[in-house]
Amino acid sequence: MLLSKSCVYGLRATLYLATNRNEEYTSIKKISEKLDISFHFLTKILQQLTAANLLESLQGPKGGVRLAQPANEISLRDIVVAIDGDDLLTSCVLGLPGCGKAKPCPLHDMWQNTRHQIKTMLETTSLIEVAKKGKAENLRITADGNFIWN
Repeated sequence: MLLSKSCVYGLRATLYLATNRNEEYTSIKKISEKLDISFHFLTKILQQLTAANLLESLQGPKGGVRLAQPANEISLRDIVVAIDGDDLLTSCVLGLPGCGKAKPCPLHDMWQNTRHQIKTMLETTSLIEVAKKGKAENLRITADGNFIWN
């Protein structure tokens, strides 16, 4: 898997939030239950996204999290980099330091092309595009496939 479990969960949670049109705060407990993600694990992930200014949080009985910007202004790259950093988009696939044209690894040329395609897709795809597609086509964002979009 190219993305960490934290990143995958972060993407799923932000997709869920992107369907919240009224921009109210959604409790982390509700997101955790809807997406079948551990509450404590999800809380840590959402804290990373809040620190990256992608989410806003509010404590209290009506608190929770919401997107800090319109979903069409948040790219998938923003979320991936906030959680996993940019190693996927910049580093050697074999983890070798100094990999490049001067000292390539055996996969350098192939990975360079693939990495560019992944980077382009993440940069040019907004959260709202994926959320709208998921909702329109009733695509799943839970392991069991029982999630019903807002």
